[in-house]
Amino acid sequence: MRFELPFSAVLAFASTASGLDVSEIKDSDPSIWSQKASSKATRDNQLWNRPEKRQSGWNPPSNLVTPLKQVWDHQVSTYSNGLYGFRNYGWDQIRATSGSINVCVRWESSTPVTEAQRNQIATVYNQQYQKWFQWVYGYDGFPYSNIKINVVGWAVRDRSLLQGSTSGIDVYTDRDSEGAPQCAPACGRFFHQNGDYSQCPGGAARHYDQSLWLTDGFGGGAGGDWGQRMGREYFMGSITQPNMQILLHEMGHTFGLDDFYDWTPSGVTNFIMLAGSSSSITDFDGWMFRNWWYELKRNRGW
Repeated sequence: MRFELPFSAVLAFASTASGLDVSEIKDSDPSIWSQKASSKATRDNQLWNRPEKRQSGWNPPSNLVTPLKQVWDHQVSTYSNGLYGFRNYGWDQIRATSGSINVCVRWESSTPVTEAQRNQIATVYNQQYQKWFQWVYGYDGFPYSNIKINVVGWAVRDRSLLQGSTSGIDVYTDRDSEGAPQCAPACGRFFHQNGDYSQCPGGAARHYDQSLWLTDGFGGGAGGDWGQRMGREYFMGSITQPNMQILLHEMGHTFGLDDFYDWTPSGVTNFIMLAGSSSSITDFDGWMFRNWWYELKRNRGW
């Protein structure tokens, strides 16, 4: 995991703010995701790891103790700016909002999008995030039982692309330095990590914490504290699938989880953060997610 911007197109807006881009450039390689993903151990079929059965402390299954320690030690030793020094992980965002995430969709496409499709995108995005959050609901003092995901805005090349009613969402036609549709920087947490949204037309209530950036022809994905990016065609083509592999992987990055292109921890071979190896969140992924909460809670005094 690194505090760096591996390719400029991913974070064209990053020059004005300090951010975390966790995903490596290989995340954007479509061939990584074309591998057959399989998983013998998923969150859905291993009921003994449900939070209500293990509510506090650090007590992962015995077969995961060693690889989890390897992962955490690796993260601590390789974060170039200090693992705990960064203050805009997804964890910090939900603490700042008392358990919600505001999202702005960047629709980098000339394809019209209907009101029904926008509602479906919001629903599916929430469903995918809940697959991660169910691992910490009820676990070790996690203070929220239902993190609310709110799509508050859409950025488009032209307002006419948004068919049907746009009631309840802010519509942006701003462009970033690369010419891609961008949600107003004045309203973005990435640009205002001090929580000052005084220049946002809708104020703090209409700020966005993350962007879901859907780009025509974009291969693979990218993720960080700013949100997630992937191909529009991939997202819309996978929208009826129970697990959206690339999105789940990039959401993991938003909450600090690492990539595993150059090494693999002992005894685990298929998990969502090992790109292309699993189509769903596994027990190992879930416990890595819990590990972040466990450690940050103690470090931050939450």
